[in-house]
Amino acid sequence: MTTFLFWNLKKKPLQENIRRLALRHNIDVLMFAEFSIGPVGLLKVLNRNTADFFYAPGNCLKIEIFTRFIDDFIKPVYESDRLTVRHLKLPAMMDILLAVSHFPSKNHWKDSSQAFECAELSEEIRRIEKDVGHSRTVLVGDFNMNPFENGLVSANGFNAVMSRHIAEKKSRVVQDRAYPFFYNPMWSLFGDASPGPPGTYYNSRSEHISFFWYMFDQVLIRPDLLDSFSNKDLEILDSDGEISFLTKNGIPDDRIVSDHLPIIFKLRL
Repeated sequence: MTTFLFWNLKKKPLQENIRRLALRHNIDVLMFAEFSIGPVGLLKVLNRNTADFFYAPGNCLKIEIFTRFIDDFIKPVYESDRLTVRHLKLPAMMDILLAVSHFPSKNHWKDSSQAFECAELSEEIRRIEKDVGHSRTVLVGDFNMNPFENGLVSANGFNAVMSRHIAEKKSRVVQDRAYPFFYNPMWSLFGDASPGPPGTYYNSRSEHISFFWYMFDQVLIRPDLLDSFSNKDLEILDSDGEISFLTKNGIPDDRIVSDHLPIIFKLRL
């Protein structure tokens, strides 16, 4: 099993928390948004007693990646300011495309702009899949959108559905055009019936409409990878094993860590 973790750090120096998470969950790929520690600073902490982790450099301004293997195995195939797509090719394992993104905040972009950007990135991902020759793709990151918003669910957006059974149909046709599905397992972790926190981000603005809990941090999986993924291997983390990431009221404690909670998932490659 290959284990992945994504976390928006809110530009906090959380290297000790990251080290504990990496050791506790045996993380293979660490992906970060709003990263301000510096690669050398984090590697010094991660490799304090070992030499397990490597930096996987890229030209994406908003995402940083660290792995337990050298960067030759996770080379960029496409990058922009907010998206990096890596071709993950580990020895004796199935290769995949790992796309990591940090979308603009709702403080700066309208919902409609976010949705249009999803359509642009979705088209780019489909082009990369065609070039690579497969669609074994995982898209993870801070979307600054909930799973039910237009950019996530629209056909020409990420076309991300809550049902594995629907995703297994591979695609849907709208106006004679076929659009490939993503499966979005984050729906199953949204709300109080989930085994952990009811979302990854909390905001209680004094407005007439507020969801309070939001699922901004998500992982989307193409149908061709569903046999490699189990929902039980997906989790929103609220502790590093020593320090809770939540206040006594059960919401993300950004005085101590970040205002986002990390997500972890595994794939059998």
